Amino acid sequence: MSPSSSRQKIYGLIMAITSAALWGLSGTCAQFLFEQKGFDPERLVCWRLLAAGVILVTFSSTKKNNDTLRIWKKKTDALNLLLFGILGMVAVQYTYFYSISLSNAATATVLQYIGPLLVVAFYAIKYRRWPILAEYASLALALIGTFLLVTHGSFDQLVISEAALFWGLLSALALAFYTIQPVGLLRKFDPATVTGWGMLVGGLVFAFFGKPLDVEGIWDLEAWIAFSYIILFGSVISFYFFLKSVTLIGPSTASLLCSVEPLAAAGVAVVWLGVYFGPMDWLGTLFILTTIVLLALGTRKKKEGKESQIHLPG
Repeated sequence: MSPSSSRQKIYGLIMAITSAALWGLSGTCAQFLFEQKGFDPERLVCWRLLAAGVILVTFSSTKKNNDTLRIWKKKTDALNLLLFGILGMVAVQYTYFYSISLSNAATATVLQYIGPLLVVAFYAIKYRRWPILAEYASLALALIGTFLLVTHGSFDQLVISEAALFWGLLSALALAFYTIQPVGLLRKFDPATVTGWGMLVGGLVFAFFGKPLDVEGIWDLEAWIAFSYIILFGSVISFYFFLKSVTLIGPSTASLLCSVEPLAAAGVAVVWLGVYFGPMDWLGTLFILTTIVLLALGTRKKKEGKESQIHLPG
């Protein structure tokens, strides 16, 4: 490996890890706005989608050979984009933020990362194949990890509310749909174009329900900093870093490194917001994150010609 290619790989690894950390911190910023500034999940999701969508679509239009408008020319592509924006982007953002409002950023982020296991289950059913050993192990670890995270090992009670568990698992299901549904679009169009339009369409539709003009909460300097972080660093810059890392180290490695996101969310929530995350919580988190590693390694071994498929995080 030449010094330049080795240097590019290091840059790619740093960018992938940084993007995951930025995404994780955005969840903690959302928790801060909900708990201490009186923000509403519906409005925050709406603002995030609209602002980040406009920025990403604009960014996409400046790229050479951009396909910003071409994505709307065919009815099938336009329909898939609408479905992605409404049922994918809105669902994954709202369920995740609402789950945070009911529990905390650490728990909500870890629960959402059960989503990749649901993706594996979907393709196993679709292609009528038995799961491989790594996938069976991932299922067992995910179940144990979730049990420890929500009960601390007790069969008698939950340590989070039933609503928080429900919305956390729903966010995992939404993440699975969000990962599977736009695959066809991602094979034809730039990821920034797909994600930007998905956010913008989702934000416009959700605006009818989220009432973005009914401003609530305490809009002081701290709130503006947290809100701006969610839009710029937690959406636009993190997404750009992730896409850049994909070109340097490949989508499989970049997606695997995104498992840093729950650790970042948990660590910052504990240090900044004083969220209690005990030994059972960390153990459950470790089990769930191990499923991501096993699934990534199993997928890499199969190499079914899907290296060009990019998972869209965030």
